[in-house]
Amino acid sequence: MLVQKKLIFSKSDEVGIVLFGTEDTNNELEKEVGGYEHVAVLRDIRVVDDDAVVVLKNLPRGTFPGDFLDAIVVGMDMLIKKFGVSDKGKKRLYLITDAQFPTKEPYEGTKEDQVDTISQQMKILGIRLNCLIIREKLSTEHLGAFDENDKLLDQFSRKAMAKTVHVDCATSLLGAIKTRNVVPVTVFRGDLELSSMMKIKVWVYKKTSEEKFPTLKKYSDKAPASDKFATHEVKVDFEYKSSQDPDKVVPPEQRIKGYRYGPQVVPISSAEWEAVKFKPEKGVKLLGFTDASNILRHYYMKDVYIFIPEPGNTKAIIAVSALAKAMKEMNKYAVLRCVWRQGQGNVSVGVLTPNLSSTDNIPDSFYFNILPFAEDVREFQFPSFSSFPSAWQPDQQQQEAADDLVRMLDLAPSDRKEVLQPDYTPNPVLERFYQFLHLKSKAPEIDVPQLDRSLKRIAEPDPDFLSRHNSIVNNFQERFELKENPKKKKLSRRAWREKPSGSNDEKVGVDGEVPKVQSSSLKKSLSSLEVEKIGDLNPVQDFEAMMARRDSSKWITEAIKDMQHYIYHLLENSYEGNSYPKAIECLMALRKGCILEQEPKEFNRFMLDMCEKFRRSDLADFLELLYSKKITLISKSEAADSDLTEEEAKNLPIKVEDSSE
Repeated sequence: MLVQKKLIFSKSDEVGIVLFGTEDTNNELEKEVGGYEHVAVLRDIRVVDDDAVVVLKNLPRGTFPGDFLDAIVVGMDMLIKKFGVSDKGKKRLYLITDAQFPTKEPYEGTKEDQVDTISQQMKILGIRLNCLIIREKLSTEHLGAFDENDKLLDQFSRKAMAKTVHVDCATSLLGAIKTRNVVPVTVFRGDLELSSMMKIKVWVYKKTSEEKFPTLKKYSDKAPASDKFATHEVKVDFEYKSSQDPDKVVPPEQRIKGYRYGPQVVPISSAEWEAVKFKPEKGVKLLGFTDASNILRHYYMKDVYIFIPEPGNTKAIIAVSALAKAMKEMNKYAVLRCVWRQGQGNVSVGVLTPNLSSTDNIPDSFYFNILPFAEDVREFQFPSFSSFPSAWQPDQQQQEAADDLVRMLDLAPSDRKEVLQPDYTPNPVLERFYQFLHLKSKAPEIDVPQLDRSLKRIAEPDPDFLSRHNSIVNNFQERFELKENPKKKKLSRRAWREKPSGSNDEKVGVDGEVPKVQSSSLKKSLSSLEVEKIGDLNPVQDFEAMMARRDSSKWITEAIKDMQHYIYHLLENSYEGNSYPKAIECLMALRKGCILEQEPKEFNRFMLDMCEKFRRSDLADFLELLYSKKITLISKSEAADSDLTEEEAKNLPIKVEDSSE
């Protein structure tokens, strides 16, 4: 896995492989100075490739007791001969062993002296050491060697740039191998302002950050196979075309962003957007302190940051330590206002919690978690179990069954090591993808394999463990009876229309009325249906519903045309003006909708056509009614897309002309 990840994240890294505990001996130190037996160089240091993965997958099992100190020295010798004293901090040794066999006695001094010498050389050459100790089951036969080796490895951790991690299963091993080195970068360097007169120099880093799924790039196979310099890159270009003229491309200088505000779209230029942005001043300021009990765990949002005193600044180290210890003693948290960089468009308000160090050479620090604003909080109110009637409360046997189940599934019991520790538990989704990516690189037609056993322990409960405690699971199931809750079917519009009122299928209330509960549910069901055509019952509501639809841009055009046809239908089928009031109501709704959706030309064109059509017909009295209601065309002051001034909108022939003209 370590080498596979190198192929993804660090494909220019160089990797060598050294085995110890082998029957054969193959290393340059043995040839030059002697010793270093049962240590074999399986691969010289060179750029990582697929061959390294294949070699590691076919490793032979060791047949001789291995001396990890010899292996470390051989690995250091390879690094020195390859890179010399250059690239300090970039050279790294990974020691993966169970450390169950004792190391050989040195020719001079003690084993501890040997470790000190190696550590000193590591510091000089800038070589880092990562030790992964795998011990699934401790054997009493090797307890003495375990203790001695653990002390030697701990000495490396204290004297050199080394880190030792113990794992007890393959799953933890996957998480312990840090295959991607993320360089720590400060998000803020500056003053933690306690007041205008007191400031502490701090550096802020991200402590945790979600690892995103890798971006899959588009790849083209159109380039000739003989072209060695083909990048196979796919470029995507976008063209914006006018809705009125689909063949006309709209250039960038003629485009502007719009934001929905109710049924209308408000255009905002980039200059206006830049001017309206909130640009707070960079800095970290203390707002006050609060009891730790006031900050609930579910308030924590996003990533976790760590505040450390400025390295090398003694005054800052003392000030941070004093503040952290005081907050810990008083059980207080600090609330901060943070703007990490100049020009940042948002302000973070968060809580600072003390983190007291247990190591002498590591100063005290703070953890920082962002708190939600009022808009970020989701209120879900649930009644307390104590408010339920006694019949709904668990009895003693049910409570004991639940207690047994929780104890059985405890991941951190007192008698054994915690399972699924976050520091050593990899993301199974990412790991599965990387494993499949490696298989796919070897065989493009390969099927997706089953989930790896080590990853299955993360994604699923351990079946062996559950089978050993099957009685507890069965007892819990027996104590709690489960009943299926059938889903209630919603009444559709068709069902409402087809079912006659007062039929035997529905419950009828007093005077043959449908009960209010049923009536309200039917109204809710009908209102949730999307309107596609203007009807006779509620034409204005249907028009507004169609104008408000956002699943397609066609509905605004459809609603306007449908309302125009409906108004014509009302007027042409009117008898002695009986439909004039309804037509006026629909016309006013059409005018309002065209203003909100910036479609004034559609309304003005409709009004002019209607005046031209009706002014010399028997519907001329309807135009007189329009004039009396002071319904005019839409002017530029009402809708920016209109071509008419207010005076022109009033002077257009809304009023019918005399016959003498």
